[in-house]
Amino acid sequence: MSQHTIKSQLDNGLTVILREMHHAPVASFWIWYRVGSRNERPGITGASHWVEHMMFKGSPQFPPGSLDRLVSREGGRWNAFTTNDFTAYYETLPADRIDLALRLESDRMVNAIMTDKEVESERTVIISERQMYENQPSFQLREELIAAAFRIHPYHHEVIGHQADLETISRDELYDHYQRHYRPGNAVVVVTGDFDSQDMMARIEKLFGPIPAGASIDLIPRSEPAQQRERRVTVNGPGETAYLTYAYRAPEGTHPDFYPLVLLNAAYAGGSSLGFFGGGTTNKSSRLYKTLVGTDLAAAVYGLVSPSIDPYLYIISAIARPNRLLDDIEAALDQELGRLVQEPVTGRELEKALKRAKAQFVMAGESVTGQAQMLGLAEMVAGDHRWYEKTLESLNNVTLEDIDRIRNKYLRKENRTVGRYYPAGNETYV
Repeated sequence: MSQHTIKSQLDNGLTVILREMHHAPVASFWIWYRVGSRNERPGITGASHWVEHMMFKGSPQFPPGSLDRLVSREGGRWNAFTTNDFTAYYETLPADRIDLALRLESDRMVNAIMTDKEVESERTVIISERQMYENQPSFQLREELIAAAFRIHPYHHEVIGHQADLETISRDELYDHYQRHYRPGNAVVVVTGDFDSQDMMARIEKLFGPIPAGASIDLIPRSEPAQQRERRVTVNGPGETAYLTYAYRAPEGTHPDFYPLVLLNAAYAGGSSLGFFGGGTTNKSSRLYKTLVGTDLAAAVYGLVSPSIDPYLYIISAIARPNRLLDDIEAALDQELGRLVQEPVTGRELEKALKRAKAQFVMAGESVTGQAQMLGLAEMVAGDHRWYEKTLESLNNVTLEDIDRIRNKYLRKENRTVGRYYPAGNETYV
């Protein structure tokens, strides 16, 4: 695949990755900015996500309300998302209409509308969004869990930010965050689909080339110290269901231990095998499912490991059956973790996990949008779009010895934060 991919850089620092795919008259344009919640300081948490919202307010060239109409009229779709590590915007359109994406993204890189009135209007929207999340037990537990797991690194706060900051961030602070991070040297453009690379590159240079490079910024946050003991948090809130979550400190996506951990999770928990590379698959044959769901202790159980720029978390989460005690679920989970020591993952379990991971990887890259997403994610996480193309090779190289080694290295009690969520007023869990 890599021989059909071109990577270059404009004089102003903008990285450009082009991949021609001529099987359908469609093209997908993505622009990625190296800014997420990990780049926010106390007082402006949630600013990256807020800026993403403001980017849909329009610009002098594309007035408010016109962007959605223009993309829809051309038969396209577009969206954006903010994560811990980056913010991304994309448009997938008929190939002969993709220039609309280039024009609107080059324009809003520098000309997004951020008037006092628009900022205040969106403040209400974002605070309402956060309050909606607060009604979800999973959000409440995750926020407390992550805050306990990360005391130094800015991964400790949710992407949407703290309520107190959302109430006080000023228009000038928001605009400064936009100007600091939305610049060519901090961005990556990825285009996949039915186009000529030479023509596409010329058009990108014409539209993005004149944008000033801007001042360089330090994007390296403080490192999180090694965890020395188990941490525990308990949350009471709305709902009828109790939750138990183990969050083990885990390696970053480029670490040699990442792919062995991916396959350990797939074999042991049967969860989403590659994080962002594909959706989850059934885990009914996994050890955790049989131990917790098969015995009616839990309604569901899953494991999740996703690639990140800095060391993050491997999460195992269980949703309790009605009237089941979290003490019983935790005891069963710990017993199953202990069994991994005496009965390590087998060759057959590894083979099945590998097949699921490969299938997810292939399915995720079938569309031009999926290809562009994976190229951009790899560039963000690893600084090299070829990183994801080496996924199959990396997975194939994982041995049973690797899996047992990383199990011993990461799945230790002192390396985890345990979170419990109890429905308020439910006497069963008191």
